[in-house]
Amino acid sequence: MEIRNKNIDAGKAFDWGRTSLDYAKYRDIYPPVFYEKIADRNLCIKGQRVLDLGTGTGVLPRNMYHYGAEWTGTDLSEMQIAQARRLSEEKGQNIRYLVSAAEDLVFPDNSFDTVTACQCFWYFDHKRLMPRLSRMLKKEGHLLILYMAWLPFEDPIAGESEKLVLKYSPHWSGAGETMHPISVPDCVLDFFTPVSHEEYQLDLPFTRDSWHGRMKACRGIGASLSQEEIAQWETEHRKLLASIAPEEFTVRHYAAMLELTLR
Repeated sequence: MEIRNKNIDAGKAFDWGRTSLDYAKYRDIYPPVFYEKIADRNLCIKGQRVLDLGTGTGVLPRNMYHYGAEWTGTDLSEMQIAQARRLSEEKGQNIRYLVSAAEDLVFPDNSFDTVTACQCFWYFDHKRLMPRLSRMLKKEGHLLILYMAWLPFEDPIAGESEKLVLKYSPHWSGAGETMHPISVPDCVLDFFTPVSHEEYQLDLPFTRDSWHGRMKACRGIGASLSQEEIAQWETEHRKLLASIAPEEFTVRHYAAMLELTLR
């Protein structure tokens, strides 16, 4: 499904379904510590029911499945959910997936202990969503917002790749990341109280092919460009990586999480 938001990429349309195959193959890159830090907060563990908003290909529930929580993943894109179901079935995981906009979800009151949103929280209509989440969460329920991004000003390979994305998508608003805490609109604080946040740096391993796939699967390329433009970008990006990157390398990222509790 195509999405337009005037605050994202200057309103340029994007559709995650167009990049689902690459997303499934190249974007499951969070390291073990990313999930360990969630479990260390006693979130998404055995005995809890968790709703993962904007689940994409189910990266979060699939990788945290062994901690024992009961997961439901939802996403606007039918193609993303199809990949999530395939990947979970291949692992023998019993995860429920639904195709739905977060703002349209209907669950009984007090259905979940925790709601997670990884890499997606800014896409939502928060004024519509927050009252729904407050009803679906149990008393003292948690909202956990998660994020990870490369650091283009600290990592030369990431910086050069980002410049090439901007060449093809000059209004792409995913560029220029720096390490910072996650912030939320004021309307979120009408229903939730922040209790903790953490930001930390990571050096993630890639090959030229996996980094190329990771970049292609970003919103500024695979989710928004025409097939001709994607092909042109791919040719340029592979040449770029051949000139600046060894076959194997790391890319500096940072991860952030914000934990909130229901008021």
